[in-house]
Amino acid sequence: MCGICGIYRFDSTAPEQGLLRRMLAPIEKRGPDDEGIHLQGPVGLGHRRLSIIDLSARAHQPMVDEASGLAIVYNGSIYNYPALREELIGLGHQFSSNGDTEVILRAYAQWGESFVSRLAGMFAFAIWDPRDQSLFIARDRMGVKPLYFSQVQGAFLFGSNTQSVLASGLVGTELDPVGLHHQLTLHAVVPAPTTILSQVRKVRPGFTMRVRADGTVSERRYWSLQARRPAVARTDEEWVEAIHEALKLSVKRRKDIADVPVGVLLSGGLDSSLLVGLLAEAGYENLKTFTVGFDDQPEEKGSEFEYSDPVAERFATEHYKFHVPNNELIDRLPEAIDNMAEPMVGQDAIGFYLLGEQVSREVKVVQSGQGADEVFGGYFWYPQMHEARDEADLPRFASRYFDRSHEDWLATVDSRYHPPGDPTSALIGSRLADSLGDQFIDRVLQLDVTTLIVDDPVKRVDNMTMAWGLEARVPFLDHELVELAASMPPSLKLRDGGKYALKKIARGLVPDSVIDRPKGYFPVPALKFVRGPFLDFMCDILNSQACRERGLFKRAMVDKLLSEPDQHFTKLQGSKLWHIALLELWLQKHIDTVRSA
Repeated sequence: MCGICGIYRFDSTAPEQGLLRRMLAPIEKRGPDDEGIHLQGPVGLGHRRLSIIDLSARAHQPMVDEASGLAIVYNGSIYNYPALREELIGLGHQFSSNGDTEVILRAYAQWGESFVSRLAGMFAFAIWDPRDQSLFIARDRMGVKPLYFSQVQGAFLFGSNTQSVLASGLVGTELDPVGLHHQLTLHAVVPAPTTILSQVRKVRPGFTMRVRADGTVSERRYWSLQARRPAVARTDEEWVEAIHEALKLSVKRRKDIADVPVGVLLSGGLDSSLLVGLLAEAGYENLKTFTVGFDDQPEEKGSEFEYSDPVAERFATEHYKFHVPNNELIDRLPEAIDNMAEPMVGQDAIGFYLLGEQVSREVKVVQSGQGADEVFGGYFWYPQMHEARDEADLPRFASRYFDRSHEDWLATVDSRYHPPGDPTSALIGSRLADSLGDQFIDRVLQLDVTTLIVDDPVKRVDNMTMAWGLEARVPFLDHELVELAASMPPSLKLRDGGKYALKKIARGLVPDSVIDRPKGYFPVPALKFVRGPFLDFMCDILNSQACRERGLFKRAMVDKLLSEPDQHFTKLQGSKLWHIALLELWLQKHIDTVRSA
């Protein structure tokens, strides 16, 4: 796991090392172990390394093949790289390192850009090919690893976060009205390639890009998810057993492919508890598990220790438990926002940030349960959507998921930032219509897995753990497991309140109290029920001179939310006040500072 950046100039100007060092600074935390720069003709590549596979200097990046001139910067983990390495050796390739980076480089040399389909794992990388003066870029199927880019002023730039791209000094900071519409409608999800910044884009999951010397950029989709029934029908028991086997393989891959210890983030929910149980079932011992909790509010508990503790006890893990009081939570909120590549409103972002700090003192890699709800139908809105059979696809989805109606969005955001039409409804409507799914819930889950989950929660977990040089691996988003689950009948997924297959696998393995408990959401109640110092904190942000001068939000709406802070919730039970306060503070920290530099 690492941070990468680079520039490809089209104007006959050689990249400067100083520019790359500026771009490397914002991704230093992603790779605290090493730094490298490679300059070759019109291209400059930068890399910050977190050493996890092949800890030696032989795996240093940027990695260059002296014979061909091919050069790579790469972020991620390829779980099937040992098998690919053996295949390439059989084809005559020689290796000087033992890691996955060189496997990617030589696989590209052997098979060309089609090799990406052979990779199993999470990745974002750029390969400079001097043979045709092109830059080849790829992002993993699930978008677990981020990659941002911009094409401005005769150059193409890329980086692991928006701050790296902006640090070049070549990229503008104007806001994108379409991105803003997505931001405040889809729970801070801004589907790729859009961001809230007009001149910053992000590589789409499951896509590659080719950048050429004349400045042209071409895209190619290398993976699509089909949510359709298989030709040969399975019984319910056969489905559960197939999911069990695929999940065991996914967990094993993410445990074994590392030259450092791997822990587990144990929330106390079914998903992370099942990961611990499967690791123990596979014979792994001396597991390290980590849990964080927060202060209660009258409406909601702030920790799930009562569920995580029995799991740790059952499997005799080396368990680390952290409680974060509200005074520390509010003091450190700005730190978490400092480490957000894009504004993220999920209340558990600060939880992952503070947990990541503690976990990074013990291990460099953790497994996490993100994705299980989206892949296996675990959220409360899926059954609601499923039952609304007399509604068209878009209203059936939007009325139960969108944070704001289009009219509410227009009443929140100043008219200077209004896009033409309703871009979020247009996007979601087209994605549902284009989905390769048999039933409506098939289409919804495919949309979730391939689009929405990328920004919430996958991006959140990546940003908040990598802020501490901690790699988070997500077994439920193994693409082979996802493909299998997508073909499962929706009725089977939604049975017994959702995640039927996972509950069947867990029964007898993890405590029944974890399986039968009400659905939890990694609660941080103080960011949902806003009062006291948290209300003061948000008042200061939204009444600040910077906020008033920006004029992004209509004052009537701001005043309404501030006067009734615990009255306005989204369909997904988020605080609308927190949503706009977070967005404004992110802009102050990441955009205003660039403009004033």
